[in-house]
Amino acid sequence: MSKLIKCNDLHYKIYVEDTDFQGFVYHANYLKYFERSRSEFLSNINISQSNLRKIELAFVIKKLSINYFVPAELGEEIVVQSSVENNSKARMLFHHRIISSKNGKEYVSGEVEVCFINLVTKKPQKFPDDLLLIFEQD
Repeated sequence: MSKLIKCNDLHYKIYVEDTDFQGFVYHANYLKYFERSRSEFLSNINISQSNLRKIELAFVIKKLSINYFVPAELGEEIVVQSSVENNSKARMLFHHRIISSKNGKEYVSGEVEVCFINLVTKKPQKFPDDLLLIFEQD
């Protein structure tokens, strides 16, 4: 098994814009929280997605799965917990959980496989060396 790296937890409060007409977090918004966690991970290790796009490189979703347990509701505070492992020199697998910051109740869990591609050729591209080194450190 490859090295699992814990990402920084992200904390959010649920606002009306996050919810459906019942006051529950709209199901697709959990994917947005997952995305924010992945983006923060890259930012925290000084990988700029904007700079990569300028040289025709990007991270794209290859596959995802999500399990819904109970819905988070308007006004609740949540924590997005994530960890990441590398599957190859061009793929990473993120493990995500969204829990209540108050009592730890789990709302959602999911896995997102991310590929690194050349935007021109649409073919996999080796990760930047800086990213690969993070997975090799002890």
